[in-house]
Amino acid sequence: MMAVAIEIIGWIGALLVLAAYVGVSTGRMSGESATFQWLNALGAALFVLNTWWHGAFPSMVLNIIWSVVGFATLWRIMRRRMSRS
Repeated sequence: MMAVAIEIIGWIGALLVLAAYVGVSTGRMSGESATFQWLNALGAALFVLNTWWHGAFPSMVLNIIWSVVGFATLWRIMRRRMSRS
């Protein structure tokens, strides 16, 4: 049962990252938007769990970094919005 849950989590992560890529590539969202950053950060975070489970440590490290960059960017976006208020 756990293996199935991990696979579902991995596929959800893949869909989130793909949605971010398609959104930016088609001009439907900006790479600087919170939506883009949330899709990437959450997708990468879900990939971390999936790649850890499968022992794919290079991919896990990449996704940890990817997620940290996304969440750090979201933090900056939130701080900018708060300073404008």
